[in-house]
Amino acid sequence: MYSFVIFVYLLAVKIAALFNHKARLMVKGHSEVFGILRERIDRNEKYLWFHAASLGEFEQGRPLMEHIKKEYPQYKILLTFFSPSGYEVQKNYKGADVICYLPFDTPFNARRFVKLANPYMAFFIKYEFWQNYLKGLQKLNVPTYSISSIFRKNQVFFRWYGGTYYKVLTRFTYLFVQNESSKELLSKLRIQNVSIIGDTRFDRVLTICHQAADLPLIESFVTAQSENSSERKILVAGSSWAPDEDIFIRYFNEHPEIKLVMAPHVIDESHLTEICTKLKRPFLKYSEATLENVRTIDCLIIDCFGLLSSIYRYGQVAYIGGGFGVSIHNVPEAAVYGMPVIFGPNNKKFREAQDLKNLGCGFEIQSFEDCQSLLNKFFSDKDYLEEIGKKAGDYIKVNSGAVEKILRQISL
Repeated sequence: MYSFVIFVYLLAVKIAALFNHKARLMVKGHSEVFGILRERIDRNEKYLWFHAASLGEFEQGRPLMEHIKKEYPQYKILLTFFSPSGYEVQKNYKGADVICYLPFDTPFNARRFVKLANPYMAFFIKYEFWQNYLKGLQKLNVPTYSISSIFRKNQVFFRWYGGTYYKVLTRFTYLFVQNESSKELLSKLRIQNVSIIGDTRFDRVLTICHQAADLPLIESFVTAQSENSSERKILVAGSSWAPDEDIFIRYFNEHPEIKLVMAPHVIDESHLTEICTKLKRPFLKYSEATLENVRTIDCLIIDCFGLLSSIYRYGQVAYIGGGFGVSIHNVPEAAVYGMPVIFGPNNKKFREAQDLKNLGCGFEIQSFEDCQSLLNKFFSDKDYLEEIGKKAGDYIKVNSGAVEKILRQISL
């Protein structure tokens, strides 16, 4: 049944490729994989294979990859992606020696891939449970690890209709999970080769925080409000979608004392035009800004990628987008700078969001009124803002160290 579902999915993607650019990229990329492996894999080297479905999972695996690359240079890194949104962004990533797509998990693809890649070890990030690939790796006695995985009782492994699919989890040499509840769920399946190590993303955001780039345009924008930094009232909205923007832009329009830096998730021309029509105060796109004119505006729209993780450090409060859609985006990326985070209701799958809510420094909103009440309190009570911001930053620091925990339990 599993392989049949994979074949149906493969057929659907090939049909979609006739009309959809992303699907075409996937089909083309998958067709090139075996040629890349034949040409670039050196059979005399030992490869550590990291698989990430997309960009978010890549960021979780990245701290471990980069630590190994630095401390164990005798190994090569093979990095694979399933989704174009991961591969197309990171296909030139310098931390890996070979980068390619991972073809659909058919028995034929799995056997061929594992044979050509010839990995010494394999690491699957978070939700990657590919039955045929894992079976092939186990058959060849390749140590295989699940990294930063998290389990919930509504997943197929724990449902009555899951049948024997849970056995895919027994093919891992070890599972490094994020929390105690994940370990407890696995124990009910009699899976005991499990350690709680937390989320490797915390290691990643701490590294980013320490290496954050100076951004003169952002600096000029935020200091124009007041030369006294303690009086700044800067809201940074990251990875926002239209429903998020309807909320925080309305607040911005009604509060002239607030400045806004917003980095929308989608930066195509139609979405940027939509944003501009909602703004009632002076604004500029980052691509149009200079050190001089940026001091005359109240809102800066980031119309490029790659800056958000460094931009958060200029704010006092962060709004994380996506919570009124599929799911929220990267919360630790903002919290690491010691600021409270606000997000929409679709956040239940994210351990860090739940933890921050329980600590009183992460805040779920359902409406504009919820957001308005929070922001009014934050920006009117400096001591309270500093207190909850410190809680957020401390949470990230306390929960870092997953990479070291993993390395203590694998044999490199």
